[in-house]
Amino acid sequence: MYNKAVSEHNPVFVLQVRTLPAFIDTMLAAPLLLLLLFVPVRPSSAAQLPNQGQAKDVPIATNGQPFPWDRMRLPKTVYPLHYDLTIHPNLTTLDFTGVARILLDVHEDTSMVVLHAKQMQVSNVLLLAPEGVRPLRVLEYPPFHQLALLSDSVLTKGRRYEVQLEFAANLSDSFHGFYKSSYRTKNGEVRVLASTQFEATFARGAFPCFDEPAFKANFTIRIIREPRHISISNMPKLKTVELPGDLLEDHFDTTVKMSTYLVAYIVSDFLSVSKTTQHGVKISVYAVPEKIDQTAFALDAAVKLLDFYDDYFDIPYPLPKQDLAAIPDFQSGAMENWGLTTYRETGLLFDPNKSSASDKLGLVKVIAHELAHQWFGNLVTMEWWNDLWLNEGFAKFMEYISLDITYPELQVDDFFLGKCFEAMEVDSLSSSHPVSTHVENPTQIQEMFDDVSYDKGACILNMLRDFLTPEAFEIGIIRYLKRYSYQNTVNSHLWESLTNFCSKQSIQSGASVSIMDTWTLQEGFPLVTVEVRGREVRLSQERYLKTDDPSLTEGFLWQIPLTYMTSASNTIHRFLLKTKTDVLYLPEKVDWVKFNVDMSGYYMVHYAGEGWNSIIKLLQHNHTALTSNDRASLIQNVFQLVSVGKVRLDTALELSLYLSRETEIMAVTQGFGELVPLYKLMEKRDMLTDLSLSLSLSLSLSLSLKGLIDRQEWTDSGSVSERVLRSYLLLFGCVRNYPPCVTKATQLFNKWRESDGNMSLPVDVTMAVFVIGARTPEGWDFLFEKYRSSLQMSVKSRLKSQSLHGEVMKTQDLPDVIVSVSRNPRGYKLAWDFFRANWHTLIKKFDLGSHTISYMVTGVTSQYSTREMLIEVRSFFGSLTEETGSEMRCIRQAYETIEDNIRWMDTNLPLLQGWLDKRSRRDVHEDL
Repeated sequence: MYNKAVSEHNPVFVLQVRTLPAFIDTMLAAPLLLLLLFVPVRPSSAAQLPNQGQAKDVPIATNGQPFPWDRMRLPKTVYPLHYDLTIHPNLTTLDFTGVARILLDVHEDTSMVVLHAKQMQVSNVLLLAPEGVRPLRVLEYPPFHQLALLSDSVLTKGRRYEVQLEFAANLSDSFHGFYKSSYRTKNGEVRVLASTQFEATFARGAFPCFDEPAFKANFTIRIIREPRHISISNMPKLKTVELPGDLLEDHFDTTVKMSTYLVAYIVSDFLSVSKTTQHGVKISVYAVPEKIDQTAFALDAAVKLLDFYDDYFDIPYPLPKQDLAAIPDFQSGAMENWGLTTYRETGLLFDPNKSSASDKLGLVKVIAHELAHQWFGNLVTMEWWNDLWLNEGFAKFMEYISLDITYPELQVDDFFLGKCFEAMEVDSLSSSHPVSTHVENPTQIQEMFDDVSYDKGACILNMLRDFLTPEAFEIGIIRYLKRYSYQNTVNSHLWESLTNFCSKQSIQSGASVSIMDTWTLQEGFPLVTVEVRGREVRLSQERYLKTDDPSLTEGFLWQIPLTYMTSASNTIHRFLLKTKTDVLYLPEKVDWVKFNVDMSGYYMVHYAGEGWNSIIKLLQHNHTALTSNDRASLIQNVFQLVSVGKVRLDTALELSLYLSRETEIMAVTQGFGELVPLYKLMEKRDMLTDLSLSLSLSLSLSLSLKGLIDRQEWTDSGSVSERVLRSYLLLFGCVRNYPPCVTKATQLFNKWRESDGNMSLPVDVTMAVFVIGARTPEGWDFLFEKYRSSLQMSVKSRLKSQSLHGEVMKTQDLPDVIVSVSRNPRGYKLAWDFFRANWHTLIKKFDLGSHTISYMVTGVTSQYSTREMLIEVRSFFGSLTEETGSEMRCIRQAYETIEDNIRWMDTNLPLLQGWLDKRSRRDVHEDL
């Protein structure tokens, strides 16, 4: 699954979210309240999800009888082998009925079968045994979403039986299970479809099943529909049978052995386009009829990427087809259902005349992620959700490996480092969790879909690849996939598969792949302190943690594959730091040393003594002596070290001055990423005074970003990285009222408006143009109308921050709007009040523990920096019950982040004022 909030953490989106000007939020205030009218949802089962994996008392079934199983995890006495599923959705009454016939393999003598079913009516449950057909008694325990099927006779170990269950339920009003979606045609007609989203624990809401990843089985699916619709599923359709009542029944081929969360089916009026890969796999892209002309790019990308993975993994894609479907209502970014991957429309639809460079990059990344899952996750699946990173970390990592080869012009390597920085933001809090973490209930499982599982997982895999060499790493993961095909795995299976392929370097250093346990079984990451004394380099490690409680950093030790280079040599040297402290010796004295070359390792570095001064001198006089990634990592490291008191703020700010000569996207965007939040923290303290104005001028003028902005053309020329950087810089200039930007954007907006939106704007600068256009009531109204009528999803994505109305904007986009408004000094209180008032509706719609809820919690609160707001946040979240989210990890993260902001402001505000005053005097002196 591709987390939507993660997928849009690209520089343009982050800047858009962080720096929307105040006037936009003033405009948004009234329409935002209309979102109270968004579609109501049926009662959630969130209140039925206790935090324990075992019932505290004897569980009682809904009929008042004792329930014979007291654990959230299913017993392993019976395993499913095959499901025969018939599903009949009614898109008029918005409900569905079905029949499930499940072939069971009995591993231990038992008189009961325990499986999952959630919010459905189950009836006519039968046991189909060799001795004949007989009914089974059924008990239901909703807190664990479980059914117990009780037999009067023993089901014997080693034998196979079938159970048959009839069921009925409403189509879900959320984005999970078998749910309703809709879209509006150009003529205003609303059309309804039904689609599935079963990861992680939502298949049980669509049909009775053993809804845990280790219970793999084959599925034969039939869908009953009206002639005006089509149906698609994981496998190709074999035939269609006419039924009474003017209905049709589509029969699909039997799937390969797979987990329940990968089952998928859609009933809709979609159209499709198709091509065949070099390996003979039919690829089809499905979309609503009026947008089918935006599917060509995704189709070509899917063909190219599936062929790449087929060759790279040396394992043929095992299905005859791969469908990609653009769903109008979709909470996450995409989902890897085997043979039928599903996407947000923005993740699949592309108009070459209206989509930007970042749109193209984002689209191919999402497709690359989901197609990588066809091997990592689908073919080889984690045993349980504690090792979700084996699915998501690998898929995130393979995005970059695959696109670097298949789409070199996208320069995807320029963006990988940002994933590690995002992971470190979460992983630097005491409320973080190990990559492999014990989880039991559905809420805890949902919380695993975070930056730690995705981005940290990808970054530690990248570190391991660098440690072993790319060649050895590739051989090892192919071995892993071949050995465990159609099976379930745990961490150790991966390490065992890689162990025999260690590079000579790692063997000579006495290391093995077992070093990775220190990265997956404990939370956080190390801070390596380096102090150079002549030829002697003293090393020490500790946990990097944003806290004022030093006891929380004790007891952590990593095996760290260090890399470094020096002023005397471009050679990358390696050293494995396995202890708390160590010493290495250089062949000669050097002017500077840079550890964690290209930041291939998941750790930060502090240069003690004169180390940072040496780095600052290097950047000021010859910054290209280091790679762009090295420069970006230095910016990130030095500002993060300010947060924990290792480095003074004025030192970090002095280092950032070199940015006036920077041209590479990762370093520039990381500079923004560290500097802009300083301004935002002050906005949230209502410090709209000379100080904040001084900082704003410092960012745009004293740091000479003005010159960098001036060099940008208002066109779509250049490489992808150059185009993304252009979007970023011009948007920043317009938001911060840099006159040349405002003038140019105003001219372009007026021409575009005069042409009634028909003039072709350079797509990479449209955000900057729209931001300026929205400043007037007339411009706002024009943008709003264009959003309403636009069918190009990439255009809608850029317009949605400028317009908002409950009937026009999809509910799936509400989290972005809430977070966007919360980033603004005039909107943050409005967003906070709205968020609190609608909390219960939000957790029902977006699901307790989901990444979307976490994104909103942290997004709304992350820039608060006063004790008053901390008290207010604690008061609200403290009033919740466990059933309404009080135990969620994101709430603890919100508290920690606000506390860190308070400490930062208390410590560094005087330093910031002093530095700005000093810079101002220096600039005046230089002008004279």
